[in-house]
Amino acid sequence: MLLKSSIHLLKSYEDGKMKRVINSTLLLCSALASSCIPAADDFSTDSKKIAAMLTKQAHPLTLPQKSLVLIAARSAIGDMPGLNDALQQGLNNGLSIGDCREILVQLYAYAGFPRSLNALGELMKVVDARKAIGISDNEGSLPGPLPSPDEMLTAGTQNQTALVGSPVKGPLFEFAPAADEYLKTHLFGDIFSRDNLDWKSRELATVGALAAMSGVEPQLKAHLSMSMNVGLTHSQLAELVPLFDEKGEQAIANRLRTALSAVSPG
Repeated sequence: MLLKSSIHLLKSYEDGKMKRVINSTLLLCSALASSCIPAADDFSTDSKKIAAMLTKQAHPLTLPQKSLVLIAARSAIGDMPGLNDALQQGLNNGLSIGDCREILVQLYAYAGFPRSLNALGELMKVVDARKAIGISDNEGSLPGPLPSPDEMLTAGTQNQTALVGSPVKGPLFEFAPAADEYLKTHLFGDIFSRDNLDWKSRELATVGALAAMSGVEPQLKAHLSMSMNVGLTHSQLAELVPLFDEKGEQAIANRLRTALSAVSPG
C-alpha cells in the first residue's frame, strides 16, 4: 500500500523531483555510511499529512524563515550575544515564542544538549526582558496528537522516508542498529512528528545549524537536498548565502555556498 501511495506522490512533483530524491538518498547515505541500499520494510503512510508537508513553496524565503536560520546557526556555535539579537529580530519578524522554543529543542539532535539548553536559557531571558518593557509576543501553538511510544518507530520511519525520498538502510545501521533506531524513533519520530513547526522550518533550522558547524559538510549537503524534497528550491536556499554575508558570518556563508554548489538544483 505504501509503495503505491509513494509512487503516486512522487509522480505528482515536477520532472526534477526524482533527481533530487536520488541525490538526497545518496547524500544522506554518504553522510551516515559507506554504502546504502533501500530498506524492504512496508510502512503505512498518512499521505495527506505528508503531502501537505511536501508542498512546494512558490515565494522567496520569508523574514520568519530567515530569522529561524540565524537563530539555529548562532545557537549551534554558542554565540549568545548573536543569538540574543537573532531571537529579538525573529520575534519582531513574526516568529512566536513557541516557534523559537521548538527550533532550540530540535537543535540538540544536531549540536548537542549543552548548546540547546544554553540557547533555551537565552530565549527565556529574551522573553522575560521583552515582557518587562511591555512587549507581548505570540505564545504560538502546541503540537497536535502524537503517535504513542509503541507507534513512534513506524511513524519516524515514515517521516524519514518522506524527507529523504526513499527508505534508507546501510552498513552503518547494521554495525550500530541502535543508531538507526534512535534516528527513526526519536529524531524523525518524536521530533518531526511535532506539527507545531512545519518540515520546511525544521529543515531550514537544521541547515542553519549545520552550516555554522565545521566538519559536518556531508550532513549539510544531505539536508540541503532534503530541504528541496520538502518543497524549497535551490534558489530559495541560496538566499541564505547573502543573509550570512550581510550578518558578517563569512565562514558560514562560504560553507553554505560550497555545499549548495555540490547539490543539484534538479
